[in-house]
Amino acid sequence: MLKIDHLTKTYGAKKAVDDMSLHILPGEIYGFIGHNGAGKTTTLKCVAGILHFDTGEITIDGSSIRKDPVKCKSALAYIPDNPDLYDFMSGIQYLNFVADIFGVPVSERQERIRRYADTLALTDDLAQPISNYSHGMKQKLALISAWIHNPKLIIMDEPFVGLDPKASFLLKEMMRAHCDGGGAIFFSTHVLEVAEKLCDKVAIIRQGKLIRSGTMEEVKGDESLEEVFLELEAN
Repeated sequence: MLKIDHLTKTYGAKKAVDDMSLHILPGEIYGFIGHNGAGKTTTLKCVAGILHFDTGEITIDGSSIRKDPVKCKSALAYIPDNPDLYDFMSGIQYLNFVADIFGVPVSERQERIRRYADTLALTDDLAQPISNYSHGMKQKLALISAWIHNPKLIIMDEPFVGLDPKASFLLKEMMRAHCDGGGAIFFSTHVLEVAEKLCDKVAIIRQGKLIRSGTMEEVKGDESLEEVFLELEAN
């Protein structure tokens, strides 16, 4: 589903991402962890086609993000850590706008909007201007907009920030259902307990370099993910 091969991205003399390679298969929830400034967001933005990169290759469902960016972007959804939504729109206007961009038929979008808005308890607020939304409500709207075109790959940067415990639980169920249906999810998080319980595989990045990756069992062994992360960070 997603192949990152020898990805390098520099800002001046600094290597934000240094020769990174990852392979995410259909059906996998893949967690991406590291301290602030480690290179997580830069990696995710390169995968989403937002940032150009220096060397390496990224392919999504067999297509190159360099050579065929539109095809790749049509197959994915990206939620940044602080989604920028159009505050002058209502929630339903925004969701229909996103659905129009991805060519989602009216009958399909209505069913998906109803399903996910009901799941996340946002249905009663969809007629309200986004400018009236709390941070958590905006996060829920961004989640619905990501799921609305049934993308093959969903990329999320700290998706649990701003969500209440119930919404976090529901998001985890949505993530698992998406991957059980053949999709894949690549997301960063600082909530290591969530990553340990939810992810099929995990990658740890430090100063732009991938320092450990694999199944949760391969990465953590008999320790907790938090213990392994702190040990690796201390070395």
